[in-house]
Amino acid sequence: MNEFTKAIGSASDDPFLSAETLEKLRSGTDMAQVAAAWLQAFAKQTSGIQQGLVVMAGTGKAKFEPVAMWPDGASPAPELMRAVDGCLKGQRMLVETGKNDNAAIAVPLLIGGQLRGVLAVLSDNSGDTDLRRVVAQLQWASGWIEAVVRRQRISGNDNLVTVIELLATSLHHTRFSEAATAVATELAGALNCELVAIGMMRGGHIRMRALSNSATFGKRATLVRLIEAAMDEAVDQQAVIAHPPLEGSPARVRRAHTALADHEGGTGLCTVPLTEQGKTIGAMLLQRKSTDGFDAGGVQLAEQAAVLIGPVLDIKRREDRWLPAKIWDSITNFFKALFGARHALLKLGVIALIAFVAFCYYATGTYRVTATTVVQGKIQRVVTAPIAGYLVQSEARAGDLVQKGAVMARLEDRDIRLERLKWLGDRTKQQQEYSQALAQRERTQARILSSQIEQSDAQISLLDQQLERMTIRAPFTGLVVSGDLSQALGAPLERGDVLFQVAPLDEYRVTLRVDERDIHDLTVGASGPLVLSALPDTPYRVAVQRITPISSPLNGANMFDVEASIEDGPIEALRPGMEGVAKIEVDERRLVEIWTRRLVLWVRMTFWSWRA
Repeated sequence: MNEFTKAIGSASDDPFLSAETLEKLRSGTDMAQVAAAWLQAFAKQTSGIQQGLVVMAGTGKAKFEPVAMWPDGASPAPELMRAVDGCLKGQRMLVETGKNDNAAIAVPLLIGGQLRGVLAVLSDNSGDTDLRRVVAQLQWASGWIEAVVRRQRISGNDNLVTVIELLATSLHHTRFSEAATAVATELAGALNCELVAIGMMRGGHIRMRALSNSATFGKRATLVRLIEAAMDEAVDQQAVIAHPPLEGSPARVRRAHTALADHEGGTGLCTVPLTEQGKTIGAMLLQRKSTDGFDAGGVQLAEQAAVLIGPVLDIKRREDRWLPAKIWDSITNFFKALFGARHALLKLGVIALIAFVAFCYYATGTYRVTATTVVQGKIQRVVTAPIAGYLVQSEARAGDLVQKGAVMARLEDRDIRLERLKWLGDRTKQQQEYSQALAQRERTQARILSSQIEQSDAQISLLDQQLERMTIRAPFTGLVVSGDLSQALGAPLERGDVLFQVAPLDEYRVTLRVDERDIHDLTVGASGPLVLSALPDTPYRVAVQRITPISSPLNGANMFDVEASIEDGPIEALRPGMEGVAKIEVDERRLVEIWTRRLVLWVRMTFWSWRA
């Protein structure tokens, strides 16, 4: 044991070191008091000390702060401050000499390899002072401060372990009453309390819900009432109340605590409010038989336990209620948040929801049935082969515009022409014989020849008609919808073979392919706009003329053909075969009904298929 330790241990007879100073050095409860007492003892036992300074790391901060200066109220010498600064930066002992035969000695306080503070003294550096002895004494004496810091850390760790155990106890139980009783019982054992009570806020007042070592407390009506009054007293002041009060604590109203202490025969009390997110949810009251009450460490542990345990118990309390109570509480909290302060996002969300509901109820639009369309000619003329023959000429094919009477194709007519020449020769011969019979007055022979001449004329007329039909002409001005014989010249044709299809250019009809889910909404006479893919900037107006009862599949859906006529639009720009989209207007409906119509139909059909 070094001389400083011996001096501390045997200083009870030294009038310079009071009993209070010795107690502060041994107990180490307050770092500032311990540091001041330590400087006082070191200066007393070490000759030549002029100033002393203790610098420690701030709580939860990286910066270092002075906690004690000796003599009290003195200003640190410049060389003392330089020594402290250099020791903090280098984390090693530093000796800084001054101009007035002074030397500043700074020793780092390292705990677990971490710099926790600096102990520095300003000593006389004249020949009468052994500076090496002062350095050795300072290094040995720093063990007291190191011991205090280690003791505080161990104490803090113990508190942390206790609080974690209490938290684990509260989480272990499912029901609120079981968890609260277990926490109160364990906290009573950890803090050596006679009684620990836990109360929760209800109707603006605290109602006791758990008592340590007791599952029921109905028979203690007077005690329960006094405990609840003490809890209300702490909650109203939003502060921790200890009775008797701690030294240096602010003045508080303790009437209810005094009444409870008198009822229990002069016990020590400590009440800690339970809070969650700035809102008081209950309180925790601790009672000791000792009249000395609670020390700062016990109050601190109770506060630490309340911070973690309070929200857990409140969650279990809310989850342990009946379902109607949960629903009512949720509704109440919702309206409090809605009409109270803050919660701007909730208010904006509700306003947006109300606006959306109003929009869905009042906003209307025109409901339209959408259908794909194909433009077709109102009539289509089929051009066929008049007789059997061979194709020798083709003047038109699909897509060509033809005028009425224009040549579209020709058939081979040589055989007919030869036969016509034969009949012309026979007629000439018969005419000559007829003239001779008249000259010879052979009336019978003249009548026979006259009949033969008429027969030849009829046959020639028939052949002329056949020759005319061998040239195929357009029946009217229009568009060739189908037919291309340019690659079939010389091919044999039979009578009635379809050669071309021609549609007029001044009359059209529109075929709408309507989904079966929309067909019942259409009526004859309903109209709407039509936009063609080839003419997207030219809208047409169409009206429903006929709804066919026949459907056919298309792209996985069942479609009905609906015929419509064009009422408005440039007819000359249309061509048979053009495709587009028509929207037939049905009636006025709510927009939400229009947007969700298909979904509603699908849900109804699905529900119907699932229903037994």
